[in-house]
Amino acid sequence: MSEDLSEFLKTDELQELKAAHGRALRALAKREKATGELVEAVFQAAKDAALGMNIPKVPAPKPDKRKGEPEHAILLASDWQWGKITPTYNSEIAAVRVRELGEKVKRLVDIQRTAHPVRELHIHLLGDLVEGEDIFPGQAHLIDSGLYSQMFGAAEALARLVREMLGHFEKVKVVGVIGNHGRLGRKGTFRPESNADAMMYRIARMAVGEEKRLDWPETFTQGERHWYAVDNVLGKRWFLFHGDQVGGGFAGFPWYGFGKKLSGWRASVAEFDYSVGAHFHTPTRMYLNGLTHWNGGSIESTNTFAQEQLAAAGEPCQWLLFQNEKGVTAEYLVRLS
Repeated sequence: MSEDLSEFLKTDELQELKAAHGRALRALAKREKATGELVEAVFQAAKDAALGMNIPKVPAPKPDKRKGEPEHAILLASDWQWGKITPTYNSEIAAVRVRELGEKVKRLVDIQRTAHPVRELHIHLLGDLVEGEDIFPGQAHLIDSGLYSQMFGAAEALARLVREMLGHFEKVKVVGVIGNHGRLGRKGTFRPESNADAMMYRIARMAVGEEKRLDWPETFTQGERHWYAVDNVLGKRWFLFHGDQVGGGFAGFPWYGFGKKLSGWRASVAEFDYSVGAHFHTPTRMYLNGLTHWNGGSIESTNTFAQEQLAAAGEPCQWLLFQNEKGVTAEYLVRLS
């Protein structure tokens, strides 16, 4: 599968996709229009260039006929920060770690399947999968590529991961929210829906191809920031958000802020049984008045800013959870080399 996708990603059609993307951006720059037209033009260019692409379908795995209470797997994909450079991290290392993540997910799922059938995977995209460009002063010195390369690099890795999972699960569902690093330019410069995370997700969805076993709704709300989503897993409602909305931290992590926000959102935005977020690069599980929240880690390593300013350091990791109709049954913190 990965070889098929790799061959596809080298084709002339993808080069045309990149060219169409570039033409749309240049045309808008000449007209000095930097609002919703930018997002619309990028999406339309990607859609037009993708028409007629012959992407091989992923062979379905053999049906799992094992008895027992079925479980669904839930993978939290958070804070890849594609394009960021640190002493031990860059885009090439990111690609290696995402491939490693896919291999470890398959092995852990096989372990779980010794006791329960696990036929479906939910992938929760929690934002900041791209690092962004010029969202804060000096960022140009902390990235190894511009936003264009970040988007296509992360999209290739995400598409490959989803296709790999389609070969291991009978069904895959992908639900996403956007982060703050995907913002185009400084805060308030562009419309709230203008976000590189959302664009990257759509490019990845196109690169996966038409798969009947895949459910991947678009991460886009016209005129608004698509900051939250709700996913139903075997009757349990999961609330997804990035996490930059939460403040009031101590030692770099806002425990009180999460409790206050989640309680308010549960009453005013949507009813939910579990919640997941990201942003703080701190893999955490907390229990708040009957609600369990998981905060995702990052695949980045050696964040010198966090070391200096927060006296904090994280390890590259992502959460993998399992749930049946009664609730979450198991959780793994997948550590990446």
